[in-house]
Amino acid sequence: MDLSNLNPASGSTKSRKRIGRGQGSGYGGHTATKGHKGQKARKGGSIPVWFEGGQMPLQRRLPKFGFKNPFRVEYEGVNLARIATLVESGKIDVAHEITPEVLHGCGLVGKNARVKILGGGEISVAVKVTAHGFSASAKSKVEAAGGTATSL
Repeated sequence: MDLSNLNPASGSTKSRKRIGRGQGSGYGGHTATKGHKGQKARKGGSIPVWFEGGQMPLQRRLPKFGFKNPFRVEYEGVNLARIATLVESGKIDVAHEITPEVLHGCGLVGKNARVKILGGGEISVAVKVTAHGFSASAKSKVEAAGGTATSL
């Protein structure tokens, strides 16, 4: 047996419906199963899923509200507990400074993310942390452990 001998099991496949192949085909000689006239009978007559037949569309009927500040600065938060576990496991060296690039290397934040250190958890090791922002509790916990918290 080789690849040239392979066939599907009998009865497992059906021949496709060949529409628009004349009157004797049983599948609409001149209309080709599309009915008579109308947009969907025409060539290229597909209608987008969001089209509501000319009725005012849902995204235009719903009220718009609120305000989106175009100058908002988004931060990615990292809890002290995550940093402490990475230091304990040896993935982060305490002798070096912990920067956003180091946190990106560990997979905690995105590549060019603005990083804010949050005060969730405890840290007992003196570390030098440099980030774009610190919560008040995170800064006090790092400094209480004997480390430094530097803002970029």
